[in-house]
Amino acid sequence: MPEIHEVATLTSKGQITLPKSIRQVLGVDTGGKVAFDLRGGEVVVTRADANHEDPAIGAFLGLLEADIRAGRHMQSLPDDLAQAMLANARRAVNLDEDIEGEVAL
Repeated sequence: MPEIHEVATLTSKGQITLPKSIRQVLGVDTGGKVAFDLRGGEVVVTRADANHEDPAIGAFLGLLEADIRAGRHMQSLPDDLAQAMLANARRAVNLDEDIEGEVAL
C-alpha cells in the first residue's frame, strides 16, 4: 500500500472527511464503511467489509440474520453439546491435527 500523508480537520461535531486519496486507496465510496483501531497511540483506518464476497454465503447469512431477528428456527443447544463447547472453550487447537472418531457432514 502506498504511503500517503493527509490532514483532515475535525468539525465541532467530531466528524472528519476522509481525504480523496485515502478513500481511493481503501476502495471506499459513499455508504462504504471504515474501521478505526487504536494501536499504541496511533489510529489505524481500514476498510470494513460489511458484505461477504461470496454471494451464496452472503445470501445464507442474510437468511440466518432474518430468522434470528424474527425468532424463527431458534432453539437451545442440546445440553451435551453446550457442555462440550464450554469444556473446550479455552483449549488450544491444532488445525493440522487429525480428527478422531467419525465426522458427519
